[in-house]
Amino acid sequence: MNYEAKKIDQFLLLHSARADGWRDLTVLAEEWASGSGKRLPFEAALEAMAPIEEFHAYPGPRLLGALRERIASDDAGDAARLARRISNALLTHSYRGQPGEWDIAEDASAAEIADVLPSAFGKARIHRPYLEVLFVNSQPASRWPALAAELRRMRRPEDAFLYEPVFVGSFEDALCAAAVNPAIAAVVLAEGFPYRSRHDAPALRSILDPLGEKDSRDASALRLACSLKRIRPELDVYLLSERNVESLAGNPEAESARRIFYAVEEPLELHLSILEGVAARYETPFFDNLKKYARRPIGTFHALPIARGKSVFRSDWIRDMGEFYGLNLFLAESSATTGGLDSLLEPTGNIKRAQELAARAFGADHVFFVTNGTSTSNKMAVQALLAPGDIAIVDRNCHKSHHYGMVLSGALPFYVEAFPMTEYSMYGAVPLQTIKRALLALRAEGRLDRLRLLDLTNCTFDGHMYNVRRVMEECLAIKPDLVFLWDEAWSGFARFSPFLRPRTAMGAAADIEAWLRNPASSDAYDAQQREVGEAPSDEVLLSTRLIPDPRRVRLRVYQTNSTHKSMSAIRQGSMLLVKDVDFHTVEAQFHEAVFTHASTSPNQQLIASLDVARRQMELEGYGLVMNAIEIALKIRRAVNGHPLISKYFRVLGADEMIPAAYRQSGFKDYLAPGASWADVVKAMREDEFYLDPTRMTLVCGTAGFDGTQFKGILAGDYNIQVNKTSRNSVLLQSNINNTRSDVAQLVRVLVEICRGIENRLATGGDAEREGFEARVKSLMTDVPDLPNFSRFDEAFRGNAGRTTPEGDIRAGFFGAYDPALCEYVPLFAAECDRRLQEGPEMISANFVIPYPPGFPIMVPGQVLTQETIDFMRKLDVKEIHGYERVRGLKLLRADALSARARR
Repeated sequence: MNYEAKKIDQFLLLHSARADGWRDLTVLAEEWASGSGKRLPFEAALEAMAPIEEFHAYPGPRLLGALRERIASDDAGDAARLARRISNALLTHSYRGQPGEWDIAEDASAAEIADVLPSAFGKARIHRPYLEVLFVNSQPASRWPALAAELRRMRRPEDAFLYEPVFVGSFEDALCAAAVNPAIAAVVLAEGFPYRSRHDAPALRSILDPLGEKDSRDASALRLACSLKRIRPELDVYLLSERNVESLAGNPEAESARRIFYAVEEPLELHLSILEGVAARYETPFFDNLKKYARRPIGTFHALPIARGKSVFRSDWIRDMGEFYGLNLFLAESSATTGGLDSLLEPTGNIKRAQELAARAFGADHVFFVTNGTSTSNKMAVQALLAPGDIAIVDRNCHKSHHYGMVLSGALPFYVEAFPMTEYSMYGAVPLQTIKRALLALRAEGRLDRLRLLDLTNCTFDGHMYNVRRVMEECLAIKPDLVFLWDEAWSGFARFSPFLRPRTAMGAAADIEAWLRNPASSDAYDAQQREVGEAPSDEVLLSTRLIPDPRRVRLRVYQTNSTHKSMSAIRQGSMLLVKDVDFHTVEAQFHEAVFTHASTSPNQQLIASLDVARRQMELEGYGLVMNAIEIALKIRRAVNGHPLISKYFRVLGADEMIPAAYRQSGFKDYLAPGASWADVVKAMREDEFYLDPTRMTLVCGTAGFDGTQFKGILAGDYNIQVNKTSRNSVLLQSNINNTRSDVAQLVRVLVEICRGIENRLATGGDAEREGFEARVKSLMTDVPDLPNFSRFDEAFRGNAGRTTPEGDIRAGFFGAYDPALCEYVPLFAAECDRRLQEGPEMISANFVIPYPPGFPIMVPGQVLTQETIDFMRKLDVKEIHGYERVRGLKLLRADALSARARR
């Protein structure tokens, strides 16, 4: 096995490639043992893997040394058996809880079968979570086994966690280890190590280059601590120093360290500190208390009969529900907020503590748990931040909850349009130029002070991620106190990827916050002001990469996060994240929004799952997200590279999902010929829009299926579930739950479907082929144009500007409550066409939202145009919210509105 041949230099595939490498290595060893292969390929493959293996505790130097000894003694049989054992242990993770896997002498006993089933199957074993700790020091490598033995001597039966040490001796090796080994949960840095790695392997360089670390030859422990936290902020870092630790502890740069020790005078304290640091992340205050509550004998005299499960398990008729869900679900149910529990509406105990831990994990100042989904999180945020008459710049294609939030708050939405992808009947994201034009238009009318909020979706359903920092900085350059709401329902996981994190609200806010503290920020702003002049024209502002004035900026950022969509939370589990220097001015309003929208009977299990999801992501999120990205890349390669599947299906690349004007790096696709990891990283850092690799638009129109039809086939015939569809595509998502077995199942199903198409075309004659071609043409060529937002009727623009398009959506919405103001016009009737040509204008009385594509093509008070009607008529979906096929379009009567206005 050759790392270069396997493209191991591609960083995102390092984790699965390591497992594949051991599988290949085992095959070479067994071929050598059977006589069908040679020793040299096996030996060369092992040495190629050696640099990466040094960054993992298992198999470690002892087992690798034993494997090399067996090669040196020409013992092919024993070498093959040991290679197979190591490979199996890595596959099943049995080495994490079975000491025999670390033993050189013997294979695992029959009693040490890997526990790969969920703990609910059979009797659960006593489990201690396993982690690895990275030790960076200047000790010679020959001393590392002795140091590891000393660390293992400090283990105690009462330790809650089990860790194994990983030793490296340089700055570069430390960065590589943290990047490629997701099991590392803590780092111990002893001063005096060199900068350069002792290896000169291309695989290591391909890891280091994308991390963006500049080779300054500064190999200080403090600098390494900062670099490690930049890559993986969840890591606990401990500093060991032989210098003046008192002054070191007072150094602001040392804030990234959890604790500082004087050399190694207290090895037991270091050991206990490592365990305590992991325990601090493992803590789940609400879930822990809920488990304690479930173990107590409780008499329930409140309105929740299902609590304790007596009404279920004593029933002849619903006992099966109890048997299905298990006793703990009912023991942990309560409508009380006492007895060790807490109130979600006014948390003061363990829910408050759980939310504080979530804020730490996601880089926020405050977090609100929400048990009604991110639809509610969005409405909470909009209601708390906007008052009647405030203006909000809003992506017209955002989730309907934002539009309804505008109705509730009485704010005036200033709709901006995303770039269209007409061929696939979907929209992308809103260009920065469009947003800046909206800001400048409001400024020209003297209404910029009325603008309060910029409300955008990041990432979009189809995977478009903004350059969040650039958007916020350029907007703050025009309006320094603008508030930002980023709907990150689909990308909460991105916090735990060092490459996706800068494209999240909290990640970008942290970067801007650090820039604002840097004195160089004022110099950069002043230099730009000298360049553009005191009163630059709109054209200059639109063409310039604007820098905000750090002395005036008020950084106010909000992020909503569908925890259940990308992490291990129960359905409807959501979080609202806050990083706002002026939060104290709206905190009371946020509590009112919570009181307005949150149930007074929240589901305890939902709250607990949010608590647990945070724990998981802090302790293993880095590896889980990397695995989700790996799965996505494997799906892309398997579909687009398969000779049969690719005839009828393909996963769209970035070049098909994002226009070239917004891909300044020139990046085309992960699978483009000659594409390197450097190209991927450059696109992540520079491009206006970046395509989340875990979201894959699979075109099915070329196979003759519309999105809804193909979704039904996958679910009904093959038990494969997808959510989002368009006219000619379905969206595949990889997440932290997927495995490579899922990829294999998807590929097998697509091959079977393609063979069915081939058989029909081969045996159906000309009629079948012509029908197929017509169907494909209808889906892929004869697609409807996507309608842009037209305008609000003048009746709903009383508080609007002369040229800016904002309108009173609330008045339009509640106007429809009066039947005397409403009328219906059938969509396909001649009356509809006559009204478009001759008037009076047709004014939508409500939201009309087709699924797919899922965005409102009509909002209350909007004047309907030909393009909107044409799009509605070409829709072939069954589900259109707000539209009654029998009665037609619900409209507000223009004459009645005029009469009411005159009164």
